[in-house]
Amino acid sequence: MRTADFAFDLPRELIAQTPPLERGRSRLMVLDRASGRREHRMVADLPELLRAAFPGPKPLLVFNNSRVRKARIFGIAGEGGAATEFLLINKPDDDSSGRTWRVLVRRAKRRRTGSRYRFTDEAGRELAAAEIIAGDRSGGEFRLLRFDRPIDEPWLERYGHVPLPPYIKRPDTAADSERYQTVYAAQTGSVAAPTAGLHFTRSLLAGLEAAGLGAAFITLHVGLGTFLPVRAGRLEDHPMHGEVYQIDAGTAAALTQARAAGRPLIAVGTTSVRTLESAWDSSGGTFRAGEGSTSIFIYPGYRFKAVEGLFTNFHTPESTLLMLVSAFAGKDLILDSYAEAVRQGYRFFSYGDAMLIL
Repeated sequence: MRTADFAFDLPRELIAQTPPLERGRSRLMVLDRASGRREHRMVADLPELLRAAFPGPKPLLVFNNSRVRKARIFGIAGEGGAATEFLLINKPDDDSSGRTWRVLVRRAKRRRTGSRYRFTDEAGRELAAAEIIAGDRSGGEFRLLRFDRPIDEPWLERYGHVPLPPYIKRPDTAADSERYQTVYAAQTGSVAAPTAGLHFTRSLLAGLEAAGLGAAFITLHVGLGTFLPVRAGRLEDHPMHGEVYQIDAGTAAALTQARAAGRPLIAVGTTSVRTLESAWDSSGGTFRAGEGSTSIFIYPGYRFKAVEGLFTNFHTPESTLLMLVSAFAGKDLILDSYAEAVRQGYRFFSYGDAMLIL
């Protein structure tokens, strides 16, 4: 299957540059994948919609509670060189010092082994220094960056920047520290937000509970497997990077019990889909508890085993995320629905509107 089959035209002005003025005040396209019927509603209508759609056993919504770290930092090359942006992905398993990070950097071929960078605050005071070292086998745009001191979560929270995606053409602000984070975020480790969850407020979660709709929380730390673009001409040639997920024993038991009771599982976001599909043990009819790593690549032709519904944002052209929702609802129906969203002026991508696929 060709990557180009998942292209679509999107006016630049529909790419949301800021979140809605109030969290949860977004539009919602409801798509029935069996009939192709579409309905235009609001995210706040979700409890009513799900209660009406499932008159029998009530669904269990599955949320990804990963928390986004402030993973963007800017280093100055040499003495008085240009600022270079680094995105800190993770720490190598074989590094015990806590000083080495695997990073994504633009124009990586220019970032040779031995290149040094200084990281300063707004007053020019040096906060850390680092050197690119050899050892990252993946090559490409990735490098290993070794700092002169441990770079931990408190350091990043104080000096790092919110890792807004590149299609948001502005610097991050203090408001992004709250709005590019779900209200239920708990486990730090993502370098991009699980954006479907950005729509949910405490009030909406309470409304879902009042409607008899359960909630379960799993963790998948969003990394390269989720947001890295597909550069191969054929989907089958795209390498998916692994991402770490965690399901505790109580949640795994609740998910298994829900399946056994005939309760549909509604994944909130594509990361929740990938976690559920990866953790489902079809031979035993259970969800596996514990930590794992998944590099599952879901595209048309995939047969879903664990998920019956999906709440998600509108995704970028030719992305693995668009391919996943196309596998769930059918490529032609999804692309037709995206064309309808463009005609209706929906807002796209991370800070944009949402879609409920049933």
